[in-house]
Amino acid sequence: MIIHQKPTKIEPKINRLLYSQNNMSKGITLICIGGMHGNEPAGVLSLKNITNQIIEQDIVLKGNLYALIGNINAYKRGIRFNDIDLNRQWTKQKIKDLNSNSVLQIQEHKEQYELYNQIKTILNTHQGPFVFIDLHTTSAPTMPFITISDSLNNRRLAKAFNVPIVLGIEEYLDGPLLSYINEFGHVSLGFEAGQHQDEKAILYCEAFIWLNLEKLGLVAKNNFPYSEYNKLLNFQKGFYEIVYRHSLAKANQFKMQRGFTNFDVITKDQLLAKDNVEDINSQYDGLIFMPLYQEQGEDGFFIVKKLSVLWLKLSSILRGLKFHQLLRALPGISLHPENKYCLVANSKVARFLTSKVFHLFGYRKKIKKNNKIHFIKRDREIIKFY
Repeated sequence: MIIHQKPTKIEPKINRLLYSQNNMSKGITLICIGGMHGNEPAGVLSLKNITNQIIEQDIVLKGNLYALIGNINAYKRGIRFNDIDLNRQWTKQKIKDLNSNSVLQIQEHKEQYELYNQIKTILNTHQGPFVFIDLHTTSAPTMPFITISDSLNNRRLAKAFNVPIVLGIEEYLDGPLLSYINEFGHVSLGFEAGQHQDEKAILYCEAFIWLNLEKLGLVAKNNFPYSEYNKLLNFQKGFYEIVYRHSLAKANQFKMQRGFTNFDVITKDQLLAKDNVEDINSQYDGLIFMPLYQEQGEDGFFIVKKLSVLWLKLSSILRGLKFHQLLRALPGISLHPENKYCLVANSKVARFLTSKVFHLFGYRKKIKKNNKIHFIKRDREIIKFY
């Protein structure tokens, strides 16, 4: 009989590791994380439900499963975060700073320190491959959707689901956990299951995790309601790209216009929100994405546009054939001397080619430094986690 590792009592003490089942050093390891934001309970509750079912049915997985909670203190309090957003702290420099005693005075840094070491232990225990799922909900009503860094291995798993898939969030946000994980070459999907307090969000999370377990070969279809869950997660399919982010400062008095649902059609110059007394109008025709209807948050809203099937196929072909190397031959573009995934372009060349061209070849993250623009490639080789 398999040994299931789970705390005997979840409450009032909440363990970082909600559950684990380790069956082999080789084979797929699925790592699911809920509660990165404390006011998003659906992920944690769904993980508890699923792991209880695995224990009750004594299901032996053909691989390894870990269920983790992100921000324990904020989850207990029902708030997004205490001092700073835990899901904006995952950069190499901030990870390096975690060993500083002064940094660990902040609650989210304590949470990050524990979560980082838990993830590191898992990655050092198994040989892989590894798949990460980060479970979230939104403040606005929404159908379920997936967010990914635009790597081909992320695309392959994400497109197996009949929900919208949003690319490019790493260009607008610094420090999400999954962007950091992606730098080490591992598959990582963010799943937004619905509005925070919508009970269906728990069910959508459960369906998404079970279907991932099946698609990754860890369970058989007869271990769970496969057909029911497939029908449940049957929404509009397609890939979308973020084209705009409206960021907020602490001093902002931001208020979104009422009534927006995620993926609603919007038009250029349409009134979307107010900040103090200033009107905020859309700069694009497109779809509203993750409008903010809560007090805490750094993002007022995003705007997305649907990507064509032709663009997606072309980008996959070009990357598969390693045509991205041709960009290095262009005048004004060079490979970064210390980072093989980074191209450095002078500002004139960057304006001429536009970000869309770099996106085609897999370069998503854009950083401006000393009148140069650094484009970071999202497709990575698997390397040791640190």
